Amino acid sequence: RYDKLHMFDVDLPGGESWKESKLYEAGDNAKMVVTPLAKFGLSICYDVRFPRLYRALSQAGAEVLCVPAAFTRQTGIAHWKTLLTARAIENGAFVVAPAQGGVHEDGRETYGHSMIIGPWGDVLAEADNDAPGVIVAEIDRQAVAEARQRIPNLALEREFEIFIINQ
Repeated sequence: RYDKLHMFDVDLPGGESWKESKLYEAGDNAKMVVTPLAKFGLSICYDVRFPRLYRALSQAGAEVLCVPAAFTRQTGIAHWKTLLTARAIENGAFVVAPAQGGVHEDGRETYGHSMIIGPWGDVLAEADNDAPGVIVAEIDRQAVAEARQRIPNLALEREFEIFIINQ
């Protein structure tokens, strides 16, 4: 079981407000599932805005980062593809992001646009928001190894301190 680590507590322009922490409690642990097919790093929706989670999963060996989500239309248009692409590139991993889309009974609108992104940042598949659908792409573990060999930032990342300079 994986519990979302970061609750979506935001006030968006136009009066749209979400407070998931009023209904749910955040999880405490990241999870990786090891299968014969690949090592899958788990996350949920708003977690995608916290890159340290994906870095830790990738450094632990995750090759596919899973990001099921229900982004609002407003945040989806502005950030969805950019965030997913950044997580794929900075970790040299596939990102598989199934996404809920459409107008719901309560009037809220979610963005949709499920995506599969390769470890070099290329969009391998993207769903249309206007209809239910299925997307498929080949996940080649060798592509992960090649991306991480070309740009070995997972292995070369260093710990550092921040010194504040007041002038």
